[in-house]
Amino acid sequence: MTVEMLQNSLIQQEDTITFSGKIQEFWSNYFEKIVPEMAKAKNNDECGSIAVCDILCLQALSKRIHYGKFVAEAKFQEAPSKYEAAIKAKDRKLLLELLTDKTVEAIAFGQVVQIDEAYNVTNPTYKIKPSFIANLFEEWVMPLTKEVQVEYLLRRLD
Repeated sequence: MTVEMLQNSLIQQEDTITFSGKIQEFWSNYFEKIVPEMAKAKNNDECGSIAVCDILCLQALSKRIHYGKFVAEAKFQEAPSKYEAAIKAKDRKLLLELLTDKTVEAIAFGQVVQIDEAYNVTNPTYKIKPSFIANLFEEWVMPLTKEVQVEYLLRRLD
């Protein structure tokens, strides 16, 4: 498969992978949990700028989640026979197992963020807690990315 063929395949499938129910759930979560964690509540005259930033943030998250199609294709190319059987059987659970690397996830989500001792900071102050970002990825970004990967693979042989 050439790069051009892969690109065309991904583009053709782009509009068929949607998550309207999940997006509504994420949207609610975004405003009820994520925004309050990232910003202090106050009245200001910057609502337009804030809305633009919200849109940019949500677009970036969507783009990051949909990069999962490229990851799924790369994994498929590594072991097509393993994936083909699961795809033909429409076995979502097996596809998810094949896509998941528990060792990598344990490392990624188990990392402790440390401040370089050269800064000599005893009680660092964060605008956004590093653990919050890790939780965002573990609870939302990665599960949605995996759903995109599974949906992509289920259409891979069409």
